[in-house]
Amino acid sequence: MTQTIEVPTGAASARIAGRLRDEILRGDLRPGDRIRQEEVAERFGASRLPVREALRILEAEGLTEHETHKGARVPRLSQHEVEVIYQMRERLEPLALAESIAALTDGDVARIEEVQQHIEADGDGIDVARFLELDREFHMATYSACAIDPLMSNVRRLWNSTQHYRRAFVALSGPGRMWVVNAEHRLILDAVERRDPVDAERYLSGHIRRTRIELAKHPEVFG
Repeated sequence: MTQTIEVPTGAASARIAGRLRDEILRGDLRPGDRIRQEEVAERFGASRLPVREALRILEAEGLTEHETHKGARVPRLSQHEVEVIYQMRERLEPLALAESIAALTDGDVARIEEVQQHIEADGDGIDVARFLELDREFHMATYSACAIDPLMSNVRRLWNSTQHYRRAFVALSGPGRMWVVNAEHRLILDAVERRDPVDAERYLSGHIRRTRIELAKHPEVFG
């Protein structure tokens, strides 16, 4: 039996939340999977209190949900729910980018360029997990100077809630569509470099919209 080690509750809950977050975002825990408190406590050598706190953290991030009398699970979304969430992203993320763009430093822009170069360097051989990580880093870096916390909290929550469906879509669409992603990223990056919020918002909205429309052609993703 795993020995329970006493760790300050805040530190323990952050540690457990971090590990579970990684497992959900990687796809080790999939939509509909149950997360049982006693099993998590056993795995991490913790009491149930930090596990409950960790699950509350993840629920606030859109990575878990609580069902009465059933406990926590990874949310499973319908095709229509994902469609609506993408429409929300089309509205919120351009706003976050517009709020961020003027405050981005030259160093910030250089970092965004570097991330895009990594995406392009992998070319058609990029694997899904690496692309999702770099794609998230690219976009979050463009929003990083947005100082409106409620806006960014919602942006991150919407990204988290659609992670599984993006993964499935990227796997289905294959490397042949990477040129489209790269072209759209380059348009966004060009607008960021010029500090042009109007073009940046337009390019980003179209980028998200295209993904939404293409994802709708793959109902099998939502099975």
